[in-house]
Amino acid sequence: MKFIDLNLIFESLGYVLTGLPYTLGIAGLSFLTGISLGFLLALMEGSKSLFLRKLRRVYVSIMRGVPMIVVLFMLYFGLPYFGLQLPALLCAYIGFSLVSAAYISEIFRSAIAAVDLGQWEAARALGLSQRTIIKRVILPQALRIAVPPLGNVVIDMIKSSSLAAMITVPDIFQNAKIVGGREWDYMSMYVLVALIYWSLCFFFERFQAYLEKRLAY
Repeated sequence: MKFIDLNLIFESLGYVLTGLPYTLGIAGLSFLTGISLGFLLALMEGSKSLFLRKLRRVYVSIMRGVPMIVVLFMLYFGLPYFGLQLPALLCAYIGFSLVSAAYISEIFRSAIAAVDLGQWEAARALGLSQRTIIKRVILPQALRIAVPPLGNVVIDMIKSSSLAAMITVPDIFQNAKIVGGREWDYMSMYVLVALIYWSLCFFFERFQAYLEKRLAY
C-alpha cells in the first residue's frame, strides 16, 4: 500500500481547488470585517464611558477564550433552536468576523498605545481635533506597528478556515475529505491540502514582508 498516491493527488487537484474561493473568501471577507469591528472596539477602550470599556473587555475575553469550532457550531447548529437557520457560508463569515475582531482590536489597541505620547500632545497643541489626530497622526504610525501581528491573523485565518468544513462549507479541506472518503486514501488528500495551505500562507508571508519594508520608509 502506497503511503502517498501521487496520481490521485494530481487527478484530484482541480476538484480540490474548486473550494479555493470559499477558503480565500471566508478568510478575506472576515478579515476585512474584523478590521472594521476591531478598530471600533479599540476606540471603545479609549472611551470615557466605563460601560463601553467594560463591554469591550468582556467581548474580547469571550471571543478569544471560546474555540472557533464552538462558535461555528453555535451559529450553525444552535441558532435553529431559536427559529433561525443561516446558510453554512454565512455562519462561517459571521463566526470568523466576530472572533478575528477580538484579536484585531487588541492589536490596534497595543499599536495605538505604542505611539509616543508626545505625538498626541504635539497634535493637541496645534489645535487639531481628536478625529484628525487619530486619522492623520496616530493611525499612520500605529499601522506600521500593527502590520506584523495583522499578518499573523491573516495567516491564522487562512488555516482556520478549514474548520468551516465541519459545518459543510465546500472549501478545499471539505473537497479533499470527499475525495479521501471516495478513494479510501485520506493521507494523500491531507498531504495535498497541507501543500495548498502552505503555499497560500507563504504568499501572504512574502506580502507581509513587502508591506513592512514599504512602511519602514
